[in-house]
Amino acid sequence: MIPYPVLTRRQLLVRSVASAALAGAACLAKPYLSRAADRPRIAGGVQSGDVDCDTAVVWARAEGPARMCLEWSTVVSFKTVLGSLSADALPDRDFTAKLLLQALPEGQDIFYRVRLEDIASNLSGETRTGRFRTRPRARQSISFVWSGDTAGQGWGIDPSRGGYRTYRTMLENRPDFFIHSGDHIYADCTIPPTQQLPNGEIWRNITTGDKSAVARTLRQFRGNYKYNWLDENFRAFHAEVPMLAQWDDHEVTDDWSPLGSVDADGFDEDGASRLVARARRAFLEYMPIREMRADAGRIYLFLIDMRSYSATRSG
Repeated sequence: MIPYPVLTRRQLLVRSVASAALAGAACLAKPYLSRAADRPRIAGGVQSGDVDCDTAVVWARAEGPARMCLEWSTVVSFKTVLGSLSADALPDRDFTAKLLLQALPEGQDIFYRVRLEDIASNLSGETRTGRFRTRPRARQSISFVWSGDTAGQGWGIDPSRGGYRTYRTMLENRPDFFIHSGDHIYADCTIPPTQQLPNGEIWRNITTGDKSAVARTLRQFRGNYKYNWLDENFRAFHAEVPMLAQWDDHEVTDDWSPLGSVDADGFDEDGASRLVARARRAFLEYMPIREMRADAGRIYLFLIDMRSYSATRSG
């Protein structure tokens, strides 16, 4: 039989202190930030828009408060990083953030990577990459795709049928940019669990709480945009193709007008519809378009925004 060693009082004290230190270290080694699952994560994906010959907007959304850090390069390996920017993704904008890239080279593929950081500790979280091509100043051939009306009339994401297959088809054509001419969402339509096709087959939608009712609250309008990001084709497309975004009626409600569309909350003192204001806020938060602080809420594009100003145009 091997006898247990006999410890002196000094050895016992030393071992006790060491054990306490190790126990304390174990506690310190377990803070929530040390776990990968608790590091800042990107919700959905990344996208770019408003691309010009030397500027572009990049957008991302975090799952919680985080700092959006962006680096860009002209090579996919990021061997040479040509610029970096950051912005905070905070609750008041539903954790979305946008960055305006400037002084970009014209007619050039731009690769960007978005990394989230914990605001308090700077601990790095998830990283996603994307690309776009800046507009050339000289005349040359370009290609683009054009569409509108996403997830309308209750036809949402059915994974068994490939989800938003149109976005996959558009991506396969490798366009230089995408014009979305409105109805990014159907805020006035719900997404039911199933829809019956004319041939009797059943279309089975992914469903969410915010898409189970017609949008009235800011949360519901935001939830409409978040729904689209559940589709893998949608995410892949927007990471690779920059968008020029315009809105139409279903971002608010069917055939809305600035003064004629209102809910029980009524109007602000200046006569603006509170329903329209909530819808516009969600649209601006979720679209990769630059915002003019001097004229907040107005959308500046080369596309004509006839929806916002249709009530004032003459026949």
